[in-house]
Parts: sequence; structure tokens; C-alpha cells
Amino acid sequence: MTDTITALTMPKFGLAMTEGKLASWTVSVGQSVQQGDELADIETTKITSSYESPAAGVLRKQVAEAGETLPVGALIGVLADAETPDVDIEAFIKNFHADNPQDAAATQDATAGEPKQITVGEHTLNVRDDALAADRRVIAFDLPGHGASSKNVGTGTLAFLAGVVSDLLQTLKIEKAHVVGHSLGGGIALTLLRDHPEQVASLNLMAPAGLGKDVNADFISAFVDSESSRDMKAVLQMLVYNKALVGRKMVDAVLRARRLDGARDALHVIAKACFPNGHQADDLRSVLAGAETPTQIFWGKEDEILSASNASGLPDIIPVTVFEETGHLPQLERATDMNKAIAVFVKDPEAALSMARMDATA
Repeated sequence: MTDTITALTMPKFGLAMTEGKLASWTVSVGQSVQQGDELADIETTKITSSYESPAAGVLRKQVAEAGETLPVGALIGVLADAETPDVDIEAFIKNFHADNPQDAAATQDATAGEPKQITVGEHTLNVRDDALAADRRVIAFDLPGHGASSKNVGTGTLAFLAGVVSDLLQTLKIEKAHVVGHSLGGGIALTLLRDHPEQVASLNLMAPAGLGKDVNADFISAFVDSESSRDMKAVLQMLVYNKALVGRKMVDAVLRARRLDGARDALHVIAKACFPNGHQADDLRSVLAGAETPTQIFWGKEDEILSASNASGLPDIIPVTVFEETGHLPQLERATDMNKAIAVFVKDPEAALSMARMDATA
């Protein structure tokens, strides 16, 4: 029965987040939702962000009440089909608490000897790592110059930013990590593999920079410099195929980050270093040529920022998934497919690579 029941848990929005406050429910018990619909507002010491539904279904139970502060991974609600009996819902909740007596703490410590997963990129626009943290620690952080991170971006190059990631892993005493990177973060992940291959267990890349020369220069400029909500909304809508996915909260979150002291200057440095004269400065295709590190790549066919054609001509052993009717944010528009694919890949990347090799030679 549990395959029709989905646990809604306190998400992890950043590296330092250990708990969150359920500010409010935006959906009532019994209400039907689609994947990606807003279910609740979550407050941390740094941000307030929406909790989006990981699947379609009916909100059957609000386990946590508005105003409660709970650890990351704690059960806050239950999503299921309308036909699922109440007794099954209650049994699911009981079993969840029995299996997770300390909620997130048990999950975070149980896999101390396993490679961790690190998500590289501006968290507002990146992978919802709460759906991937079932069996390993997930570390998500904003890049320098982005979000709440330092505005010291050094030279602003991919090499400098990859060095920051390498230093972070060393500081956290993480010898090897499964790296998830999107767009600029994907280019940084590739550079990390080039410069510090011993730290990378696998690469999971979404529309990564570094695999072609062209980039939407108008988007880069507007993304950095737009100041009004109207202008920023138009810019962010370039990121997705389904323009309705860009709501007021996403726009406000990006604008708040831009208005932090030094934020725009830092992004200008990065843009000039990584995308001079409207082109990509780094060619990282050679990093993937003959690489033994398991790698998979995702792209949206309708990507308006970095063309999906950049994924062509890569080594056959690298699985490339191009999603139809998807833009530059497959992690948003194809969240369920993305999370499932990444979870399977990082569980046994060597097996995944072997399967890719077999498919390539078939």
C-alpha cells in the first residue's frame, strides 16, 4: 500500500540548515495537488521558501501544525490517492516514526562512510535535495556571489569556483562526493573533476556550462542587472518551458539575493570571467573524453540559455537524457524523473557506468 503514499518531510534548503519552521500550510487536507504545487511555507533563519509537492495526489494528513519547528527530515504531512484507506495512512505515519526515531539526525549519520552528495549552485534554482536525502547526506550550498554565500568571488573563473568547492569538501572532511551541478554549477563540477578528480565519485549534470561556445548573453546580462519584479520575472521565464512555473516567490527570492551588498558586482565578475563577449570561456569537453568517473547529463530540449545541442558528440558511455517540453531547469520541470535518475545513479555509479558501456557497444 505504501507505494501510493508519499511522505512530506521537512526539507533541507542549505548547508547549515538542521531544522525549519512550518510557517503555514497553503493546501487543506483533502485538497488535490499536482507535482510542483506549493503545499506549505517553510521558514529558516535565512529564508522563507515554499515547499513544493513531490508528486500528484491528495493531502491526506497534516502531521505538523503551522508554527512548529522540526528537524530536517521530520514528517510534516502525507500525500496519497483519494482511495487509500485512512487506516493505511495512520499505519504509514506510525511506521515512519518507528523507522525514524530521530528523524533527520538518523538519516544524516547513518551513511557516514559513504560518499556524500553535494549540490553546486544557487539553491533557489537548483535541485530539491530533500527528495534525494533518503539514504545519504546531501549538502547544498550557494556558490560565492550567489544567495547567502560570500560575495568574494576571486577571479570569478570556473577554476577559482571549483577550488572553493574542493576546499569545502576538505573542510567538511569529505574525501569523495557525488556532485550534482546545474548550468554554471555544472561547469564548476566538470572543472572539479579536471582539477581534483580524487574528490569526485560521480557527476550528475543539468545543462552544464563548458560543453559549447554559445550562451544566451542577453539572459546573463538581464539576470544580473534586472531590478524590478516585472523585469526579473520575464528573465526567469526564459529558464523554463512552462512559463507559469515562475511565480512571485521565485522572483522575490532572486531579487532579495541580488540586493545584498556586493552581490551584483560579484556576479559581474563571474559573468565577465566565464562568459566574455557573450561566449563561454571554458571548453571542458575533453574532461569527459575517456573519463572513468561515472557521469550522466540531463538537458531540456527547449533550453533558451544553453542549447541542448551541446550534449551531442559526447562519449557514448555518458548517458544523456533530453527532456521534451523542458527548458533550462529540468530539475524543476522534470523533478520526479530527475530525482529518481540521480538517486539510482549515485546508489551504484560503477554499475550505472558499466550498463552505459554495454549500451554503447550494443
